[in-house]
This record gives sequence, structure tokens and C-alpha cells, in this order.
Amino acid sequence: MDYLKEYRSFISSHYLSEGVRITAAILLPVLIWSYLGNLPVGMTMALGALSASIPDNPGPIHHRKNGLIVCTIVIFFVSIITSLTAPIHVLFFFVLTGFCFVFSMIGVYGARAGSIGVAALLVMVVQTEHPAKGWDILFNSLILVAGSGWYILLSLVLYGMRPYKLMQQALGEYVMMAADYLRAKATFYDKELDYDKNYQVLLARQIAVQEKQNLVAELIFKTRSIVKESTHTGRVLMMVFMDVADLFERAMTSHQNYEKLHKYFDETGILDEYRLLIVSLSNELDEIGIALKSGTTSGYDQRIDDELLEERERLQKLRTTMLSPSNIEGFISLRHILDSIDDIAARIRTLHHYTSYDKKLRKKKINTPNPDDFISHQDIDPKMLRDNLSFRSNIFRHSLRITTSAVFAYLVAQFLPVGHSYWILLTVVVILKPAYSLTKKRNVERLTGTIFGALIGLAFLYLVKDKTAIVIVLAFAMIGTYSFMRRKYMVSVTMMTFYLLLMFHLLDPKDFAVIFSDRIIDTLIGSAIAFIFGYLLQPVWEHEQINETMATVLKDGISYYRLTAAPFTGKPFDKAVANVARKNSWVALANLSDAFTRMLSEPKSKQINIPHIHQFVVANHMLVSHIATLTYYADSLSGEYVTEDYQPLINASTRYLEQSLQLVETGKGDDNLQYDTTGVRLMDQHINELMRQRQEELKKGIIESSLRKKLSDFKSITDQFYFVYKIATDIQKISLHLKPEND
Repeated sequence: MDYLKEYRSFISSHYLSEGVRITAAILLPVLIWSYLGNLPVGMTMALGALSASIPDNPGPIHHRKNGLIVCTIVIFFVSIITSLTAPIHVLFFFVLTGFCFVFSMIGVYGARAGSIGVAALLVMVVQTEHPAKGWDILFNSLILVAGSGWYILLSLVLYGMRPYKLMQQALGEYVMMAADYLRAKATFYDKELDYDKNYQVLLARQIAVQEKQNLVAELIFKTRSIVKESTHTGRVLMMVFMDVADLFERAMTSHQNYEKLHKYFDETGILDEYRLLIVSLSNELDEIGIALKSGTTSGYDQRIDDELLEERERLQKLRTTMLSPSNIEGFISLRHILDSIDDIAARIRTLHHYTSYDKKLRKKKINTPNPDDFISHQDIDPKMLRDNLSFRSNIFRHSLRITTSAVFAYLVAQFLPVGHSYWILLTVVVILKPAYSLTKKRNVERLTGTIFGALIGLAFLYLVKDKTAIVIVLAFAMIGTYSFMRRKYMVSVTMMTFYLLLMFHLLDPKDFAVIFSDRIIDTLIGSAIAFIFGYLLQPVWEHEQINETMATVLKDGISYYRLTAAPFTGKPFDKAVANVARKNSWVALANLSDAFTRMLSEPKSKQINIPHIHQFVVANHMLVSHIATLTYYADSLSGEYVTEDYQPLINASTRYLEQSLQLVETGKGDDNLQYDTTGVRLMDQHINELMRQRQEELKKGIIESSLRKKLSDFKSITDQFYFVYKIATDIQKISLHLKPEND
């Protein structure tokens, strides 16, 4: 790992910006009101600011504003209701039940709505510790609103000062994710490779790229100043986004038969040279990403162009010494790989130029793409909530789990002689997540982070007595807490525990030992409750619903293949429709991969058909990759490559995939599905004839000719169709083992 690059990336990221913003919003009211002699007001304002920060996720500014306003209104009423009912335990029991269920269920409307629910529950939990009385209830709630309003003001002022900063940071992250994807592609050129593992890593990286792409697309297409191209910076950011999307697409559509390539060329060392070239391009993308995030200008490493020229010469020499009828397809693949690397290098040179925000870029014309190709819309439809009021819904089960565990934690806290018992309830609310795997991970991380943080705090306070030094370290610990909150949860919890201990020590040094023990004991109890209820009120286990996800992958794959294959038989090609189909396929595949990953974190007894599901995921990733490569050819298809003879091959592949879909959905189908290979192999006859003609040319010493290009393109296209056919037959065989749960 390049730690220097990681450091440069982190200090210019929105994670650190967010950490500094939240820390300032929380700490300043505390310091100011403490100086004025009214610390409780400062602490209440800090709680309001912290609550408002929770739903302030990266996104379009109007979404952030709406989320912040709704959050402020919600925490105001939650504060009043909690303070009124907390002293009456029987009444608060019903309030706790209702709040936990409602504020968990609103997660069906997306991450921002779910974050508002978390903020509401945080206020409820904290207010139970010292509920206000009489008119102080209203006064306390208004102070909470003031704290939230202070955070909103700070957030919007910072946005107004640097309106493009978040977008630049998100774009930088997107570029660096694309770099990671390229590195994953590079591993396929390594001699010692595990194909299954490599495909799994590649798919995970692809999912990460697409998640960042969705965020950047939302920021760009839902920001008027960029869509209308009213500013130079906005136009440049739009061009960066489009070029990175094209680069990512180019990388995805350069899929090859890597096993054959290793068989032909492992001894020559050329594949390792290609791997190093791709890694160099990945490093260039990292530099571009860091430059975008930090607002600096990056420069292209010219040595890459020299290496590309050397590789061209190397390939030419290799052809003169090794080219034969038996490995001609391998040389065709090598040339296509080098063309792809060259194309990506050219795009990277352009991206480097964009980081300068050169005024000459104003002359470059851009065609704004259709936003619907990149973004999806979340409607607040009451029907969605009603539809999820069922045990078939994971969010419904999660809401019940949160509610019952929170009620139990509250009852336990009432009978325990612990000074900060609300930490038990807070631990339960924070740890429990809809997915069992995430709950399990959060549970371990919170427990481990709490212990580490407490030990660090104990050691620090033993060595350091100066209050000024403690306050400075506390501020840095807070920045670390909120910078790592969305990135590395255990680090965040460690720093949070550390700063809480420092804060309580400053408030009351005599109670430090009690606070130290309370923090650990309460976290242990809360973690235990979360673990028990996470298992007693079981989620929808992945094996119960994964067949539906697999069926979606197959449906979208079939649709994508039909659209992509159509132009090769003379039918019209609609690139926009094909792009939507490709997006649907990758999203479905990402959902399947996520489901499979979650399944691996579930109890062993719930991990059913793991080997076959893994094979299914890998095979479908290969399938969609080859279809995407066909899309690249379809976009600029020459008439000489169009023939009806592709149709039997297309029909056979589609039928195998349809049979797989039937097996996955119903468990029924033909176990010995066969096709007349005469029709399927029609394209082989075309290729063999072209190969025979090309061999005659080579015997005559003709290296370059129009026939060479025709054979190269025709064979590359046909190979993709045969790859799809072969993978479709493999998927059908795998699907025989993937019968639905009720069978």
C-alpha cells in the first residue's frame, strides 16, 4: 500500500472536510457557552448540531437542505415528546416503541430518510437521561433547534464559499475507484492468478465505481449551474465526468479469453509488460483523482507513451517470430488489448489537462448526456411504506428488531446501578442494521473500538494533565471520529470513546474512573442485547431470497444480449436503450454480488449452495462483460460484419439463458438441453475461410493487408458470441443446482 498516496487522498477528501465541519459545529457552541458560564446550553446546542449532521450526506444541495430542514422539525417534536413522557415510565414505554418502529421504517425511502430516523432516535435516547421539566421542555427543544440551525448555517455558508468542492471531491473519489478497477483488470495478466478470486475482486471494484458514479451523477445532473453550463468550472467537471464514464466503459468492454492468452504467451513475458502498463495508467488516474480533490493541477508521465511505442515494436517482433495458424487468435487479442491501453492512455492525458481548468477548454463542445442513463429517482410514495409492512420485508423485520431490543435495553437500564445507562440504549440503536452481516460487523467494531478508545484515554490522561493540551487533543479526536464515521467505523468508535472520556474528565475529573467503567460495561451490555435480538428476530436470510436476485440478473442479461446482438444480424441498434439495459445488468449483478457477500457473513447453517452461487456470480459477470464488449463493436459496426448466420448462435445462447431462468425461478427444466451444432457453428466456417486466406498471405510474406484487419475484427466479434454461448451453457449447468427454497 502506498501510504503517502493514501494520506494525500485522505487530507483532500470530503471525509476530512466533513469531520472538520461537524467538529466545529459541535465544539464551538460548547466552548462559547462554557466561557459565558452556561455550559448546559452549549451541550444542548451541540446535540442539535450533531443530530443535524447525521442526514447531511453528500448529495445535491437542495436534497441536503430538505433533509436538514425535515431533520430539524423532527428532532424538535421528538425532544418535546420525549421530555414530557420520560418521567412517566409506562407512557414512555409506548413512545419508545412507536419512535423506534417509525423512525426505522422510514429507511424504505433511502439513506437520507434513514439518517433522519437515526438522528431522531439519538435525540430521544440522550433526552431520556436528563429530561427537562415545565417550560424548560420547550426552552430545551428550542435550543436543540438553534443547534441544528447553527449547523445548517455553517454547512450552507461553507457550500456557498466553495460550491464545487464537494463535487470535485466526489469526482476525485470516482476517478480513484476507476483506478482500482483498472488494477483489478491488470491482475488477469499475471502468471499466478486465481480466476474465481480475480473475478470476485473485479466485480467488487466495479460495484464501487458504479456507486461513486451514481453519486457524482446526482451531484452533476441535479445542480442547475452545471447542467446549464453557466460556469467554466461546471463545464470542466461535466467533461471530467463524461470522460471518466467513457474510460470506465472502455475498460469494461475490453474483455478477453485470458486463459488462452496465458497458454500462448506466458513464456514471452509480454503479458506481464501489459500488466505493468495498466498499473502505470492506474497510478496516473490516482494522481488525477487527488488533483481533482485538492484543486491542484496534475501532469502526465510521458514515459508511458514511450513504453507504449516499445510495446508496439515488441508485438511486431513477436509476430514475425511466433505467429502461426495455431496462435493467430492470440495475436489478434494482443493487438486489441494494446489498442485499448493506448485509448485509455489518451483519455488519461485529456483528464490531466482538465485538472488545469484551462480557459481554452471553453471551446470544446460537449453533448450533455441523458441524466436518466445515470441517475434514479426516489419518490416519497406512501404505498412503498404499506408494501413493506410485511414479514417478507427486511426493513420491517429490522424495525421490529430495533423496537424490541430497544425496549429490552431500556428495561435493563432501569434496573442496573450504572450512571450512564442510556449508553446501553444508544449502543443498541446504533449497532443494529437491516443486514445481519453489517450488524455483526458493527457489533465487533463498536466493542473493540470502545475498549481500545478507553485504554488510550486512560493512558493519555495518566500522562497528560494540562487542560489546554487535553482540549486540543480532544478537538483532533473529534475530527478523527467524524472523518472516519462513514469510512472506517472501528477507528471512528475508538476516537469517539477517547474524546468522550476526555470531555467527561474536563467536566468532572473525580468521576473519570466511573465513566471509564460505565462506557465499557454499557457497551458490552448493549452489544450483547444487539447480538441476541439480531439472532432471535432473524432477518430474511439471503438464501431465502437470492433466487429472486439471480432471476433478475438473468432477465436483465437476456434483455441486454438481445439488444446488443440485434445489429449483427441487420436489425437496428438503439445505443441509448442498450446503455440502459447495460446499466440494469450491472446493477442486478451488483445486487447479487452484495447478497452473496452478505450470505458469507451469515451463520454457517444459513449458507446454502455457496459454491454454486459463487460460480453463478462469476459466470454472469463474465457473460455481461462479453456482452459489453459486443456493445463496443455494435456502436460502430461495418456492414461487412453483418450476417444472418449469427442468428442460430444468438438463439442457442438465449435459449440456454432462458432455461437457466426457468430453473432458478421454478426448479423445473430440461436437464439435457441440446442444440443442433450445425447452425451454432456456421460462424466457424466464415472464420476458417478467412483464416485460410490469411495463412496464404502469411506464406507469401504479406504482413499487413485489408484481409488482416477484416479477420482481426471479424474473429474478435465472433469470439465474443462464442464466449457468450459457452458461458450460457455453463450457467445452465450451474442453475440445475440452484432450485428455489420451497423446492
